[in-house]
Order: sequence, then structure tokens, then C-alpha cells
Amino acid sequence: QVQLVESGGGLVQAGGSLKLSCVVNGRTSGPYATGWYRQALGKERELVAAITWNLGATHYLDSVKGRFTISRDFAKNTVFLQMISLKPEDTAIYYCAFPVLMASLERPPDYWGQGTQVTVSS
Repeated sequence: QVQLVESGGGLVQAGGSLKLSCVVNGRTSGPYATGWYRQALGKERELVAAITWNLGATHYLDSVKGRFTISRDFAKNTVFLQMISLKPEDTAIYYCAFPVLMASLERPPDYWGQGTQVTVSS
């Protein structure tokens, strides 16, 4: 029902920046959110940020507040994740996913992108 394709990952030095993009194909109307998740080696997958498609309400993981910004572009059917002041601990595969329920963030989304690698060197 929903397809997501993310891009924009790469290799950067600590303190650098990257902007990830997620093109969303399918019906995503309503109060539900599109989210960015990440999974580092040896760690569990975690929700990094989410934004509702209709009104743009946002949620952020505490460790990325002030450094990451999630946004959306209706015309391009795209969700972005702008990342600045990157740290080595941000290294992970980043996934775009839908739907994220703002009232129940522990619920796994139904649809996932293929992932894009972000590597931050010391």
C-alpha cells in the first residue's frame, strides 16, 4: 500500500552534516506520521524522528534534539531529515517508515524503506 525510498546517506567526519530524503508513494493521509528510524551494529532499532503528514506535528529522540530536524514537502511527496553536528554514535543504517502513531510510539510501522547508511568518523 505504501512504498518508501530513502537516500542521502554517506561518510562524514564528526561535526559534519547530512540531509536524508524519503520519497513516499501511496496513501499517507490522516493524523499518522512518517518516521525515521536507525539501527546501529549491536543495538536495537530506535525511532529518531517523526512528522505527521497533515499538520506537521513532530517527535524527536532525546539524543538528537537540537541537532536533527524533520520536515516534509507535499509537492514532492518527500520527508527530509536534516542532521548537523553529527557524532560517531549517530553511525547506523537509517530507515524511513510508515505509519508512526504519535500516541503509541512503541508500535512498529507496517512499511519500511530499504535503508541508507550513515557513517560518522572520529
